Amino acid sequence: MRGGLVRMALAIALMIVVMNEAMAQGYHQLTPSDFQGIPKPRVTGHVAYTNCTIDFKYRAYRDKGGAYRLYATVELLLNRDRCWLDSRNISSKPMMDEVLNHEQGHYIIAYMEQQELLREINRTFFTGNYKAEAMQLFNTVDAKYKELNQNYETGTLHMQNKAQQRSWDEYFAKRLDNAPPLARTGY
Repeated sequence: MRGGLVRMALAIALMIVVMNEAMAQGYHQLTPSDFQGIPKPRVTGHVAYTNCTIDFKYRAYRDKGGAYRLYATVELLLNRDRCWLDSRNISSKPMMDEVLNHEQGHYIIAYMEQQELLREINRTFFTGNYKAEAMQLFNTVDAKYKELNQNYETGTLHMQNKAQQRSWDEYFAKRLDNAPPLARTGY
């Protein structure tokens, strides 16, 4: 009886650790203080730049069926020292709000990528070749969001096309409101 309780307590502790690893940090609303980098003088048409990195780490565990599951940490890092605002070209608070709103879109794209990576890892069963499969999964999702980011930038003409910016803002709001849960499936 006592050994069963100890095993159960250890199993619960392991579940808590694993669930914490699969959780993502919360969503971040950009502010001017997030832009600590130096503006690039030769970048025409840009008054700001947002730089995010996805840090992807995992441990593989073999499940009862012989497949491998990955317990992953997928961090979204806002690289404040690489993010910049050219305040010389931002003449008012309403303009700063527009710039921050546009840059928030770039951050949201990175956030959506992080969330999708976590969901895909949680629902995927890997083979013994899990290292290559995990890298392929990451590369596939990353390519999708790089393309989305490029479409966002060209579609809004670097935030100059107000109608397209509003359309993208609505798209982002719907995606954030209707994001599927990150919970592990398949067990």
